Amino acid sequence: MLSTDIGVDLGTSNVLISVRGKGIVVNQPSVVAYEVSTKKVIAIGTKAKKMIGKTPENIEVVRPLNKGVISDYTIAEIMLKAFIRSAMEKRSGVGRPRICVCVPSGVTEVQRRAVEEAVYKTGAKTVYVMEEPLAAAVGANVDIYEAKGNMVVDIGGGTTDIAVVSLGGAVESSSIKYAGDDYNNALIKYARRKYNLLIGYQTAENAKIAVGSVVKRDEDIEYVIKGRDLIKGLPKAVTITANETVDAFEETTEHILGAIHNVLETAPPELVADIAVSGIVLTGGGSLIYGMDRIIKERTGIEAYVSEKALEAVALGAGMSVNLSDKKED
Repeated sequence: MLSTDIGVDLGTSNVLISVRGKGIVVNQPSVVAYEVSTKKVIAIGTKAKKMIGKTPENIEVVRPLNKGVISDYTIAEIMLKAFIRSAMEKRSGVGRPRICVCVPSGVTEVQRRAVEEAVYKTGAKTVYVMEEPLAAAVGANVDIYEAKGNMVVDIGGGTTDIAVVSLGGAVESSSIKYAGDDYNNALIKYARRKYNLLIGYQTAENAKIAVGSVVKRDEDIEYVIKGRDLIKGLPKAVTITANETVDAFEETTEHILGAIHNVLETAPPELVADIAVSGIVLTGGGSLIYGMDRIIKERTGIEAYVSEKALEAVALGAGMSVNLSDKKED
């Protein structure tokens, strides 16, 4: 196992960067704002995210990553350079850094190379590419090198990555394009269908964090969402409950549960037996939705645990270890 200078979780929703010995030093939204006419970048990260849905025609706000892969190479490169420059200022080493960057387990070789080259262009000496569930396992303090089956479910913004790991590798894995962003979109659709209310993406995300649930609660809680009345065209506020979101979330939740079941079904029986004892480790922002651990246990019969550092696990794992077979010298 080799320690790297910098570990990068290149997420659809957020980019997290860890520096060896210092932990997480960058945690920023994967969002960039630029002038349409000149292509000049005017904001990156949190500042750019605050502009979503509020810009004039000459400014566009984009997410350069979609479902875990680069969708706008030029913008992604600019964003990465800014974030990695910030991280390098906080490391104790000198010279060009070694960087471990994570990708979903289902990416193609072309998509993998695109990420690798984008990271090289930030000034890296060496780039290691690691699959997200392996990094998540390491970041969640799972010993991936022992001869024992462990299961990790990383529910990110754009993808959910599931893997059964043993002896340093993923024995069985799956990456599906249903994750945290889909829960946000589900709330947008629900508000439109149920209340004739048009809400923005950030409003949906805030509601998901505040009251989002995948199982019914004994004590329901409420949250006020605000948007535009689709009939009158005027501002409107509606109170939704946590238990309402269960129905809105059902489709995405079922896709995730189905993918977990499929990986368990195809994994070697000896490793599944290990998992039945050790449980399923959950990471990523989606794992924090109320009841996610509970519904996975109910549907699989296996205990599920949310990692203490669920949001940071991938970046921390990337900064702690790397698969040397993915190394490419510059």
